[in-house]
Amino acid sequence: MHDEIRSEFRQLEIAPTLSIVEHLQRSRQYRDSRGLFYIEGVRNFITAFDHRFSIDTLIYSEKLLTNPLSRKLVRRLKRSGVPFARVTPEQFRSISKAERASGIAAILRQRLLRLDRINLADHPFWTALSEVRSQGNFGTLFRTSAATGASGFILIGDSIDPFDPIVVRATMGALFSQMLVRTGVEELRRWLQRSNIQVVGASPDGAEDYRDVGYTRPALLMLGGERKGLIDEQRGMCNRIVRIPMVERMDSLNVGVAGSLLMYEIFRGKGSSGIR
Repeated sequence: MHDEIRSEFRQLEIAPTLSIVEHLQRSRQYRDSRGLFYIEGVRNFITAFDHRFSIDTLIYSEKLLTNPLSRKLVRRLKRSGVPFARVTPEQFRSISKAERASGIAAILRQRLLRLDRINLADHPFWTALSEVRSQGNFGTLFRTSAATGASGFILIGDSIDPFDPIVVRATMGALFSQMLVRTGVEELRRWLQRSNIQVVGASPDGAEDYRDVGYTRPALLMLGGERKGLIDEQRGMCNRIVRIPMVERMDSLNVGVAGSLLMYEIFRGKGSSGIR
């Protein structure tokens, strides 16, 4: 009977699986070299499933997992052959970073697209960044991007890690609805030259008030880092650079706030369709 179960379900050894999770939580190099990342929690698990993320490994605790839909999905995924580790509550809590251990976690395959695979007719609204110092701010941008119906993020260079566990938690599930592209400066410049797209940069020294611009689609919002702002290469790719007005003695907002304001302005520019 035991051999029959093992031939139908792909149950993994617990200790090596938990060790992999710990490496994924600690090391970006480990995550990137294997093309994997770690999630936990009912919301993340269900949203990742709904958006068809490839699940490498399931980790769950029978006693802790009480959500009916999650339990149903676990059974379905196990029957389909997804490898899993069934752990004790104590073992699950040893890898959990949540205040309350939900009993469900997963190792997912990273999903990054090539720039030349973007179809602007279907996905006309993007945000490009080269640096984000605060993972919490990046999580804010993810949530706003999802709320405004934006397509996702073009990550310039290798600085930003969207699969960092802190980023994943901060997105509150919005990560899974967003497309992610990683590219270099020159590749992005050539792509923009071939594309009919409005590129709007944000900077305190921008020539125009962000509220006075007529935003059109397709649109690319170009955001700089919290300290340095837009780098020269980013500025050179912008059609226009806008500023967010502030009272005296204030010269900048964090990228999460500034980016969110501009995303909603671009969203508002397309009319009320889709707004609840």
